[in-house]
Amino acid sequence: MKRLLPPVLLLVLALLPTGLALAQPGVAAFTVAPGPKGAETYTLSLQILALMTALTLLPAGLLMMTAFTRIVIVLALLRQALGTMQTPSNQILIGLALFLTFFVMAPVFGKVYSGAVQPYMNDRIPAQVAVQRAAAPFRTFMLRQTRRSDLAMFMRISGNGPVDSTSQIPFSVLVPAFVTSELKTAFQIGFLIFIPFLVIDIVVASLLMSMGMIMLSPMLISLPFKILLFVLVGGWSLIMGTLASSFYM
Repeated sequence: MKRLLPPVLLLVLALLPTGLALAQPGVAAFTVAPGPKGAETYTLSLQILALMTALTLLPAGLLMMTAFTRIVIVLALLRQALGTMQTPSNQILIGLALFLTFFVMAPVFGKVYSGAVQPYMNDRIPAQVAVQRAAAPFRTFMLRQTRRSDLAMFMRISGNGPVDSTSQIPFSVLVPAFVTSELKTAFQIGFLIFIPFLVIDIVVASLLMSMGMIMLSPMLISLPFKILLFVLVGGWSLIMGTLASSFYM
């Protein structure tokens, strides 16, 4: 114990000035200074903290505020309708959905960059104005994809009364309404995809039953025919084109 006391005391004395400095109010790295016209200027440390927080929420924003949800669900239902198990793999489906999302959302991203990101990087607008300008294109995109019934339901649940314009709808209401509409649309497209493959399964199962081949799995026989049909009609081009054109821009 006597041997441990001097190092411990030295450690406490070394940390003492740091603790006193942190205890002082208004550290220079974390201050908010008043700006012109009532605006507020944040220090670089607070801006970096806000940026890192925004980056942690970026995956949720990508899933909930873009075309990614509809696309990835339709691709997953297509794989299930084909009956190819894990082919294409989850990584390939997510990659396809991600790049198709970038293709669909390119006009929205372009407006956000030109109207919010570029002026903010050039110090022409403050951070608050940049966030407001960046939210406007996403709001327009989501409103065009959202059904009025879903929007009215979440407005009623949240207790918000009727609004005069769509700009008054809060994001806390718009985002769940948009996701609900996207799920409904994705399952509708998935239902249409299932129909031709389901017909092939029924025909193959009926033929096997009539031939008395009960022990043979119909899925094993119908899988090559479903893949052949999907390739002959240009299935991937049809699916990608349908998904890209299903969004109202």
